[in-house]
Amino acid sequence: MTDPVGMMHDWPTGRLLSTAARLVEHAWVEALEQLGLSHAGLIVLHVLGPGPLSQTELAKVARVEAQTMSRTLEGLEREGYIARQKHPDDGRRHVVTRTPAGEAAWGSARTLEADLFPRIADNAGLRAELLAIIHATAADRWDTD
Repeated sequence: MTDPVGMMHDWPTGRLLSTAARLVEHAWVEALEQLGLSHAGLIVLHVLGPGPLSQTELAKVARVEAQTMSRTLEGLEREGYIARQKHPDDGRRHVVTRTPAGEAAWGSARTLEADLFPRIADNAGLRAELLAIIHATAADRWDTD
């Protein structure tokens, strides 16, 4: 039987990156589902670490539309991972906080990367290169303000 990974050595870097991204995404989705989370939900739990934020603030940080954030928050609320409460100074707004269950889910999810993927010798270098690729390709797609 042929080694499919061995056959990839001649592939262009972009194709390798794309293949790795798909495999990582599948592994993430499966692991997060075990915790009752989605990728978007994980981002929300991460962003809420320092403290409460409004739905609008969360959407801006996560770079998604308010409606998309609303659906993510609904799922997290159903799981008991977040709570939404009226803003103390503005009753028209809500603030979102992590609950103790959300803290526990975030604690479990924080180790997923180490649990799922092989140790990279130069992780800082890989991260820097990935960020460079993202920065170079995102300029035309994302508002970087």
